[in-house]
Parts: sequence; structure tokens; C-alpha cells
Amino acid sequence: MHRNPAFSWVVRVPAGADTIYVGGQNGVGPDGTVVGPGVGEQTRQAFVNLRTCLEAAGAEVTDVVKWTILCVEGVDIQEGFAAFSEFWPRDAAPPAITMAFVAGLGVPGAVVEIEAVAAVPAA
Repeated sequence: MHRNPAFSWVVRVPAGADTIYVGGQNGVGPDGTVVGPGVGEQTRQAFVNLRTCLEAAGAEVTDVVKWTILCVEGVDIQEGFAAFSEFWPRDAAPPAITMAFVAGLGVPGAVVEIEAVAAVPAA
């Protein structure tokens, strides 16, 4: 497989690691409403939400081994990937990533949803 700096083709979770699953997060702010209409703003908020969930479970963004990203058809994914890159340290090994376009999401007005799988050393 060719090397890609944006993602890994395969990730192996070390034996004994705790696996953390974070369900799909949208660009929903603390008050429960969808932030701005753009995919960039919603992606940033989804990552704030993901980071909050990961930290509550004892993990960090760099512990993520797999992202799944869903975008509503018609959005400019480059704006979303630019926002994504603000949260992923450039020196960290990239996780596996799946991205798909969908007709719609469960949260009205949401144009992006991101879920994560993280692995941390068992305590």
C-alpha cells in the first residue's frame, strides 16, 4: 500500500488496551443547537464535542485509532478536512479514516457527523 500522510490503512490496537467508542458527534453547541450552517464550523464543534467525550473516558485525540466521518451530499469536504487538521497534531501517526457522503443526518441542520474509536493503555 502506498504511504498517505492523512490516514493509515490499518491500525493495530496493542494487547491489553482499553477501547473507547464515541458515538457520532455533530456540530451541536452546549445549548443543543447546531452551530453555523457551514461544514467547517460544524466540524470544529464536532471535534470539541469529541474531545470532551474522549477526555471524560480518559483518552486524548491522539489515542484515536479510527475516525468515521459522514457528510451530507453537496458539502465541500475540503473545508471540513481543513477544520479536521486543526485538531489532529501533524506529528501524530494518522489513524484509519472512513468518509462517506449521506443524504441526511439524524440532527436537523447538521451537515457533518464524526465518530471515533480510541485505544488507551489499560490502567
